[in-house]
Amino acid sequence: MSLMSLSPRVLRSWPLWLLAALLMVLGVTLWLHWSQILLQSVLWQKTLHREMTQLLQQVADQPHQAGLSLLLFSLLYGVLHALGPGHGKVVITTFLATHPAKLKTSLKLTLLASLLQGTVAIVLVTLMLVILQTSSRQLHLGSFWLEKGSYLLVIGLGIWIGYRALQSLWQQRQQRSALKIYTLRPDHQHDAHCGCGHAHLPSAQQISEAVNGKTQLLVVMSMGLRPCSGAIMMLLFAKVIGVYLWGVASAAVMAVGTALTISAIGLFVQRSRALAQRLARVSGVAKSARFLMPLLALLCSLLLIFAGALLWQSVQPALTGGIRPF
Repeated sequence: MSLMSLSPRVLRSWPLWLLAALLMVLGVTLWLHWSQILLQSVLWQKTLHREMTQLLQQVADQPHQAGLSLLLFSLLYGVLHALGPGHGKVVITTFLATHPAKLKTSLKLTLLASLLQGTVAIVLVTLMLVILQTSSRQLHLGSFWLEKGSYLLVIGLGIWIGYRALQSLWQQRQQRSALKIYTLRPDHQHDAHCGCGHAHLPSAQQISEAVNGKTQLLVVMSMGLRPCSGAIMMLLFAKVIGVYLWGVASAAVMAVGTALTISAIGLFVQRSRALAQRLARVSGVAKSARFLMPLLALLCSLLLIFAGALLWQSVQPALTGGIRPF
């Protein structure tokens, strides 16, 4: 197809196509070098973790001098820790790629899920070791069951997304049947209020219902119920050397760093989806995309169910309680 055969509307949208090409190149580059990125992230995490344990020891003697350095290192550790493999990134990328969430909603989900993960670690260690004064074995067992529960919620989220996808496909099939009946009438003109049962454009209510409060809660809980392993390690060490409150502060800042990375990933996915929708409208394939998105959501739901079941089976109540820091 030559450039002359392209519509002026498509030609005028060249900035969108250029941005889409750049995002595709960026995505392919990340995919090709992801293993090297993960390996370097692990090495940096080990170095930072060693520095943080040393800073915790210094905080016991010089809290004002070493405290700020500890918090800065904790923030950096959280940013790098979130780059490693984890089910949270699978959940948020799958969900945002298949649901028309607004930018504010996307950022809210990633922030709440990351902060919840750090909060669960703080509450778990505080309850088990400080208040109830149980053994570390009981702490690891509690972490193990929270992790198992998180993976069950991932399976539940996959089932819910699959149910909504099948429901959407069925409704579109019904709308197409109604549309065929109305198109037999030569005097029928389609518009937003023609009453033919055909959804010409998604309404604001449909967009908000796609990511309702219950769905958002399920996404946040499935990501954040599993306590952060790095935060648990810092809290345990802080409890041993007698600077537990500094350990709590370190874990909280670590959760903020994790939230920054996960939010950046979520923002990238959400913006990419919005760009793909705009390109579909410009290219005139928006009608086909209405059927493609529920099919993609159905495929992603199967991915979540499989990943959740695999993780649920793989986690073991070992001496580390299923905690895998690196």
